[in-house]
Amino acid sequence: MIVREKEAITLIGGAHVARSDLDAALSLAPVVVAADGGADKALEAGLMPRAVIGDFDSISAATRARLPDDILHPLHDQDSTDFDKCLAHIDAPLILGLGFTGDRLDHQMAACNALVRHAGRRCVLLGAHDLMFLCPPVLDLPLEPGCRVSLFPMGAVEGASDGLEWPIGGINFAPDGRVGTSNRTVGPLNLSVTAPKMLVMLPGNMLETVARALMSATATWEPT
Repeated sequence: MIVREKEAITLIGGAHVARSDLDAALSLAPVVVAADGGADKALEAGLMPRAVIGDFDSISAATRARLPDDILHPLHDQDSTDFDKCLAHIDAPLILGLGFTGDRLDHQMAACNALVRHAGRRCVLLGAHDLMFLCPPVLDLPLEPGCRVSLFPMGAVEGASDGLEWPIGGINFAPDGRVGTSNRTVGPLNLSVTAPKMLVMLPGNMLETVARALMSATATWEPT
């Protein structure tokens, strides 16, 4: 591990990061780590990252010169993305990722892939309007009625739900089959899933609720 923390971490990527979203993340996860070019975003926001991890093909020379050598961790593996590298080398109770969605579709799809392949990491990706995370084996969210919930399988997975207008019990989800776009809550939500394959998407203003729920979840997937 490059970074081991007992506190939640805000992980900054190289795509656009809104200041309001960054402030929301920092209020819950004050320790900052940057993924490659995310170091530029961190310094622009007046933040000094605890570590910078990536293949260093997008960090600017000016930013690199401003950072101490001992926080720079170049990993030149070209078979993984910078986000993937970060998930593999950060040990923290929760990671809040910004700057990994919205700019390029291939990067966004790779981020979805990394969430599933590193199922043992509790990580929430925050985009311009929504947030996304891998559903743990059992999840309880104190949501109000009418909250939009989308479920996207990254592999074959089944589950059960309480608190959804359209329950998911008995459905065989698959990326080339049934997905769960735009369901909505009728009250507090309980989800359980059979495999670390289901991505959950909620409105971005649910960040604090989701962060607290993931931190308190007792059932977790085995680290990979």
